[in-house]
Amino acid sequence: MRCLYCNCTESKVIDSRSADDDRSIRRRRECIGCGRRFTTYETIEVAPILVVKNDGTRQAYDMTKIRRGIIKSCEKRPVPVEKIDALVDDITKRVYNSMDQEISSKEIGEMVMDGLKKLDEVAYVRYASVYRSFKDISSFMAELQSMIEKKEKENK
Repeated sequence: MRCLYCNCTESKVIDSRSADDDRSIRRRRECIGCGRRFTTYETIEVAPILVVKNDGTRQAYDMTKIRRGIIKSCEKRPVPVEKIDALVDDITKRVYNSMDQEISSKEIGEMVMDGLKKLDEVAYVRYASVYRSFKDISSFMAELQSMIEKKEKENK
């Protein structure tokens, strides 16, 4: 680490502690050359994940887009923000833990739908109606019917 004041490359660590909710380490250093102190931060370098869209284009993974879609489908529903944030965090962890540099938007959409199905059925249907872009009322009713049948099996 190069000193900000004298450009000396030797320093010693005076103090280390975690910062940003344990996502980085803050280090107080003292320059061996001039004796002045400065702070450095050590963070994990995250490789960008690319989302492959239906048309073949690629864009960087953005958890705010997922959060926005989930919030939109949960509008006027009794779903706490904490549960929405937990779902977004879970999806983000699954995306990064897949160890792939690319993930399809379909896979992400399925993760969102699985999470919403457990969170709130109405929000799930809202999201599915946009995500699956139902062509007519019969395809929409078929999805609802499959949900009803699954629920009846669970209740038995």
